[in-house]
Amino acid sequence: MDKLLIHGGRRLQGEVRISGAKNAALPILCAGLLVPGTLELSNVPQLHDVGTTLKLLDRMGVKSTRDAAAGTVTLDGSSVTSTEAAYDLVKTMRASILVLGPLVARFGEARVSLPGGCAIGQRPVDQHIKGLQALGARIDIEHGYVVARASRLKGTRIVTDMVTVTGTENLMMAATLAEGETVIENAAREPEVVDLARALIALGARIHGAGTDRIVIEGVDALHGGAYRVMSDRIEAGTFLCAVAAAGGDLRLTHCEPDTLDATLDKLREAGLRIECGPDWIRGTMDGRPKSVNVRTAPYPGFATDMQAQMMAVNCVADGTGVITETIFENRFMHVQEMRRLGAEIDTEGTTAVVRGKRGLSGAIVMATDLRASAGLVIAGLVADGDTLVDRVYHLDRGYDRMERKLAAVGASIERVRTVDDA
Repeated sequence: MDKLLIHGGRRLQGEVRISGAKNAALPILCAGLLVPGTLELSNVPQLHDVGTTLKLLDRMGVKSTRDAAAGTVTLDGSSVTSTEAAYDLVKTMRASILVLGPLVARFGEARVSLPGGCAIGQRPVDQHIKGLQALGARIDIEHGYVVARASRLKGTRIVTDMVTVTGTENLMMAATLAEGETVIENAAREPEVVDLARALIALGARIHGAGTDRIVIEGVDALHGGAYRVMSDRIEAGTFLCAVAAAGGDLRLTHCEPDTLDATLDKLREAGLRIECGPDWIRGTMDGRPKSVNVRTAPYPGFATDMQAQMMAVNCVADGTGVITETIFENRFMHVQEMRRLGAEIDTEGTTAVVRGKRGLSGAIVMATDLRASAGLVIAGLVADGDTLVDRVYHLDRGYDRMERKLAAVGASIERVRTVDDA
């Protein structure tokens, strides 16, 4: 099993190219099931989750060609042979549920395993099911699978009980081929939802209102092939900004979208990071010690839950005390225990963490518990005295495109290793 070995205490200096967004690429890949032709995607990141999604689509008969180095994927959904998403792949990645809407919309049936993924809390699919039922699908839960059937989905008005990103995406994809107009109320506003809508529009869908809490979809008889470039990863960009805020230095991020990062940039400015932005670049400079900040996670445009662990790492070495409140996932403080192993002073009660910043952390062996926790531990390791060994970095590989290489290129002492006990 791979691990990351970090020798802390080095400032970061240089330029980092931000990769395509995981949370945009996965639903757009699943949208390939809607297309009886070719979908050409660019700026697709080199991630384990992308590989898992392509395996899943391959089992259904979607032919794919991937040039990982170039960041391109070509899908051909003209000969789909199966409408089942099996447990052995779905269990590792919650985004697999995103094949449900496209399958039932185009083929009138789907059998999709209830999903897995990071163990950061309950992430039920009840809103997906409720929405598809409103569109006219008959849904049964059979032996751990969601089984959906419909002759053709019918446009309707859907009001979700809560803001759900994957729920909004699944229902939006399903509605593209429904008969008539569908309105999704209380829709998620995340930039990745907007990116999916733009990709679907490029394939012939009729969608209005993406980026607001009310999305209107006019169903069409069929989509067509096309090409689309995946948006840049705002969470990766935010992670590198947190890294330079904690470790100090001067980083320039390229191929990014600053206007998707307002909440993160505001908090990092409050922490003392000097930030300059251009149309597709961000520069972050930190000379001294960061200042503690209070953070409360919220759906977009609020502070992203996917940035909480990284900001906690900044607070661990900041001047003062910061309070972090997690409102999205109830189990998203599992990294706290590992940060304490590095000497961090963190107290938790329920969904609140109080972080008392200190000047230094001490290197230790730590274990990643989920994707974003991994990134938080890497940032903490960058500033810890001595060596930090981050175990279970397969979590990191699910959502970060060769993070250790990018950090090493800007001055970090970090390498991927395989320890003796794994031999």
